[in-house]
Amino acid sequence: MNRREFVAAGISAIALSPLSAKEAPMQPIIDTHQHLWDLTKVKLSWLKEGSPLNNQFRPQEYATATADVGIVKSVYMEVDVVPDNQQIEADYIIDLCKSKKTPTVAAVLGGHPSSEGFAKYVAQFKGSPYVKGIRQVIHVDSTPAGYCNSKDFEKGVQLLGELGLSFDICIRPGEIPYGAKLVDACPHTRFILDHCGNAPINDAAQMATWKKDIADIASRKNIVCKVSGIVASAKKGAWNADTLAPAINHTIEAFGWDRVMFGGDWPVCTLAASYKEWVAALKSIVSNQSKENQMKLFHDNAAKFYGLT
Repeated sequence: MNRREFVAAGISAIALSPLSAKEAPMQPIIDTHQHLWDLTKVKLSWLKEGSPLNNQFRPQEYATATADVGIVKSVYMEVDVVPDNQQIEADYIIDLCKSKKTPTVAAVLGGHPSSEGFAKYVAQFKGSPYVKGIRQVIHVDSTPAGYCNSKDFEKGVQLLGELGLSFDICIRPGEIPYGAKLVDACPHTRFILDHCGNAPINDAAQMATWKKDIADIASRKNIVCKVSGIVASAKKGAWNADTLAPAINHTIEAFGWDRVMFGGDWPVCTLAASYKEWVAALKSIVSNQSKENQMKLFHDNAAKFYGLT
């Protein structure tokens, strides 16, 4: 083969390559844990002066953070606004969903199941195509262990099941058994365990207990789990995919590929990583899995669970 023939053969090979005309399609992602806050609209009492989170995190900032990642839809997650701002939050997010101008198509709103007026508050969301569930974070200092197991709390969460709404469990890792007790008390409510049960990735002793508790709570069939939030527990600049892999792999093994969903947890994830770094790390961890399982994690399970079309 002379030089001219060699070059021609190379050009022909490139032309026949399936990736030569365009790159392989990007994997579509549904983000099931999208925080947004506009501090001109709502008050977040937990924000501290000087914190990198004490800033505006609106749809336009989210769009910048997630550019070229493949986000096709997102589910807003409540941001623990002060109680008298909950309706303001709800109205703002529902309007955002209705606008169809952003990826945000559904929401999990804030609410306190044991509070007076909870039943009236959540009744307005029955049958809503936009409001899919309710969350009250119970891993903060103000909520003691077992807080979610009071009769009033259980009654409020049972009501969610009657209304067709889900409840997100965001709990301290050592208190996952209390979450399991709540799930048992509300068999007709669908649950989501946030952030891999807040896996204590920096504490080997706690991790052993966490593994046992995750396997136990996963045995309940009316609960799924978000593979989210875990990177925020890592030390910025001192982690990689291997740091997160043991907790993520155990979570997926416990719940199975049909009951896990990706969550970005932006902007909280930025305490340790950019959105793109978190997605890249998770993709690396599951890269040896089938395309079908990867699609379940990043897209299909969320679409099915939340009824997103």
